[in-house]
Amino acid sequence: MGLTGSASRSFLYGLNHTEVVGLDRFMETLDRRRNVEERQRGLITGSYYSAVLMDDPLIWGVLPFKYAFNPSNHRWSLGSYDICFTNRVLKAFFNIGQVLPTHRSLHSIHGGLFQPTITQAIRLLSSQPFAPSPPSHPTIWEPIDTADPFTSGTLTYSTNGIDSFPSPSFFPSQKHSWIHIFPEGRVHQHPQKSLRYFKWGVSRLILESEPLPEIIPIFIDGNQEVMHEAREWPRFVPRTGKKIKIAFGESVDGEKVFGELRAKWKRLVRLQKEALMKRGESTDWQMGELTDGLKYGNEAVELRKEVTMRIRNEVLKLRRSLGYPDEDSKQGLVETWLEEGPKQIGKMEDGSWVGDT
Repeated sequence: MGLTGSASRSFLYGLNHTEVVGLDRFMETLDRRRNVEERQRGLITGSYYSAVLMDDPLIWGVLPFKYAFNPSNHRWSLGSYDICFTNRVLKAFFNIGQVLPTHRSLHSIHGGLFQPTITQAIRLLSSQPFAPSPPSHPTIWEPIDTADPFTSGTLTYSTNGIDSFPSPSFFPSQKHSWIHIFPEGRVHQHPQKSLRYFKWGVSRLILESEPLPEIIPIFIDGNQEVMHEAREWPRFVPRTGKKIKIAFGESVDGEKVFGELRAKWKRLVRLQKEALMKRGESTDWQMGELTDGLKYGNEAVELRKEVTMRIRNEVLKLRRSLGYPDEDSKQGLVETWLEEGPKQIGKMEDGSWVGDT
């Protein structure tokens, strides 16, 4: 992570024109979290996804070297399984780089917001270590493979019932970790830097982590020129000499924005447990494990929609503070994007470019 951070910093400041807003405030947050034992809650950062394989790790190049070389106080991210984990070399690289393997529904039947990787993220934001689940959940927890690049004696989990990944949430050193997420779920390059609708995975991190994590929005502009979706050969080469802006927002007042929604969620969990107890069924599930009622019930679904819209609004507030014009309110609705029809990648009718990642 230190080497990747150093390379990113060299690229940002040596080959491009980079402006950073709010960095001192963000570094103060990281400094407060330096001592793992003293952390009181996790940290969620979320941003506009503007360029494939560039936003992360490139944006972390703005952090001084001391942060890049301290993985225990650095971000965990979610990476596409079909891109980042296709062979042993990539798997080892991204495991060590603190990237969680995430299936995308467009490419895998194992995708969606209830996949085991989201469970890992929820637990990373909370207190560790987590004990293994009962044997009735073999697709979530498995015995350790000592060949994995983590300390012997830990546990692993599977994303599809076949593969095996070290379980970072078992490590006490990962207590109240930092998770960075791109809630749009894929590259979106809009002429006015409007945001695509946010997917619901971020709502699970906010509703289910304990306690409520600190939340900081980030806005990125310029990386889309470094790796534009319309770029010609050689497509794999990042372009240089671009103006890049990376802005770190203020910490969100989590209780004010999400407190009532989390209270409703806890009520749903309590009612679900009471219903199961009346039927004589077990209520001994762990953090990140949900019943069908908590997955698909109407009230649970509406809560996720509302949480997702509110976190999107926080990113929009930061965008607005930077002088960008207000976007059409319909941009945040999935129905708006469904109007595009079957076309899912490439140039869209509104002039934006949507990538496959």
